[in-house]
Amino acid sequence: MALTIEQPGLLTTVQDQGRIGYYHVGIPQGGAMDQESAQAANKLVGNTAVEAVLECTYTGPAFTVDAPTTIAVTGADLPVLVNGEERPSWRRIELAAGDAVKFGVLRGGARFYLAVRGGISVPEVLGSRSTYAIGRLGGLDGRKLEAGDVVPVGEPTGLLPEVEEIPERLRPGFGRSLELRIMWGLYDHLLTDEGRRRLVEEEWKLTPVADRMGLRFEGPGVEWIQRRQPFGAGSDPSNIVDAGYAVGSIQVPGGTQPIVLHRDAVSGGGYAMVGTVISADMDLLARAAPGTATRFRAVSMEEALQARHERAERLEEIWAL
Repeated sequence: MALTIEQPGLLTTVQDQGRIGYYHVGIPQGGAMDQESAQAANKLVGNTAVEAVLECTYTGPAFTVDAPTTIAVTGADLPVLVNGEERPSWRRIELAAGDAVKFGVLRGGARFYLAVRGGISVPEVLGSRSTYAIGRLGGLDGRKLEAGDVVPVGEPTGLLPEVEEIPERLRPGFGRSLELRIMWGLYDHLLTDEGRRRLVEEEWKLTPVADRMGLRFEGPGVEWIQRRQPFGAGSDPSNIVDAGYAVGSIQVPGGTQPIVLHRDAVSGGGYAMVGTVISADMDLLARAAPGTATRFRAVSMEEALQARHERAERLEEIWAL
C-alpha cells in the first residue's frame, strides 16, 4: 500500500511524536508540531499514538492510493476532496484503489494532519520516523515531499475504533486571536521593568516568518537594561555567552521582536531566553496562522503543571472514545 504524490503542497513532511533523547548532541525532538491533532487522526484510523502521519503546512498534497485504505484528516479547517467530492475532516474516510485526494484552501489554522491506516512506513532514524530536514534525517530521504514520491504505508496493527469522528468538544479552535501561557526564563532579569511589562501586557502579531524551528512575532518591542556585555557574547543587547535552549524558549534576536522556538529548534546558542511557552500550549502555537493577534501571559510552575495535566486528560479522552 502506498500514496503516489502528484503535487506535494508547500511543506508536507512525515512526522510522528518525536525523536526524544538526542537534544544534548544537537538533534531536536521534532515530531508533529500540533501533536494533539496528529494523535486524533491516528485514533480515527486505528493506529497507535506513535504512528507516523503527514504534516501539511498551509497547502496540502494531491495524491492517489493504490489499494483500499482508511484515512483521516485533522487540524486546520479546510476542504478534503476525494475524487472532487468534499468529505469532512475530523472523521474517518474510506478510500478505494485509485481514489484521488486533494485539499482546498485553508479556512482557519496553519497545519493539518493526514493519518493513513497502518501509518506512514518509512525507516526509523534514532527511534523516530520524523523528518528533520536541516539534518537530512528521517521521513522520506530526510526532506519534504516532492511530486512523484511514492510514500509507503504499513500494515494495520489494530482494529478500527467504533467511533468514526472526533466530537466537537475535543476539537481545537482556529481563531484569529491567541493567548499563550509562559514562564519567565533564565534571562528575564536582563529586561527592564517596562520590557517585561510589554511582553506580557501588550499585543503581538504572528508574522509569516514562521516554520518548524521558530515563529516570529512583531509588536511594541521590548527593552533591555544597560549592561556591559560579558566576554564571549556579541554586541546585540540580547546576546549572552552560549546556553542551552528549551523547546518553547522565547528569544529576542535584534533586541526587540520575539521568536518562539518550536519542535525543530537548535539546542543552544547565544541569545537570552526571557521566557518559555509552557508545553501544554505548544500545540496552540502550531495552529496559529500569520496575522494571529497574540498575548503572552505569565503563569506559575503550579499553573503550568496543571495545564500539562489537563492536556494529558484531553488526550486520554480521545483515546478512550
